[in-house]
Amino acid sequence: MAAAEQQGQINIELTEEIAEGEYANLAMIAHSHSEFVIDFIRLMPGIPKAKVKSRVVITPEHAKRFLAALEENILKYEQSFGAIKQTPEAPSFPLNFGGTIGEA
Repeated sequence: MAAAEQQGQINIELTEEIAEGEYANLAMIAHSHSEFVIDFIRLMPGIPKAKVKSRVVITPEHAKRFLAALEENILKYEQSFGAIKQTPEAPSFPLNFGGTIGEA
C-alpha cells in the first residue's frame, strides 16, 4: 500500500483536459429515489439552444455532502471577498427536461 493510502489520503489524477474546466451558467437538477442528476449548461445570450456541458450523477448521500461542502466554501469565499450579489432574474423561458427539477 502506498504511503498516501496508509494515511487515509486519496491520490487524485487531474488530466490537462479536465483541468481546463467547462464554463456553465445554469444548472438543472433532477432526482429519483436513488440518485441526483446535475446538468451543467452553458446558456448564451441571443442563442435559443443551450448545451449541456457536463452531467454529474451522484447518490442522495453524496448530494447532501456536496451541499454542505458548497455552503462551507461559499461562506469562506464571502469572508474573503464580500457577499455574493444575486440578481432576481431567472430564465424567462420554459426549461423542462421532465422529472423533479431545480435550478441553480
